[in-house]
Amino acid sequence: MQADASGAAWGSLVTGLASCATLPLAVYLTRFSDSYDLLHAGFAIPVAAGLALVALALARRASIRTRVSLSGGGRRVATAGRVLGVIGLCLAASALVALGVYGLLEYVGSRE
Repeated sequence: MQADASGAAWGSLVTGLASCATLPLAVYLTRFSDSYDLLHAGFAIPVAAGLALVALALARRASIRTRVSLSGGGRRVATAGRVLGVIGLCLAASALVALGVYGLLEYVGSRE
């Protein structure tokens, strides 16, 4: 049971890191493409949010399993995965707000 909790903890850490890296990587890659603009990086928002939710779910699973097994293995890794999942979710939410503000400004600017 400890190996399963440790695997879930490490999975939450990896997916949390991926969720935090998705949006900056998408923005960075638009600099090298002629066909994609910065606005197209918004397609990575659901990917980052999905990875963050998976990280939070895996961290919860690892936390429950380490409590049941009474072993401390993986508890810190699960906590780090949970923190990274929350950060990834906040990054996705802020990118969504920025995209919404951009759309609103485009709409207001086109009416004048």
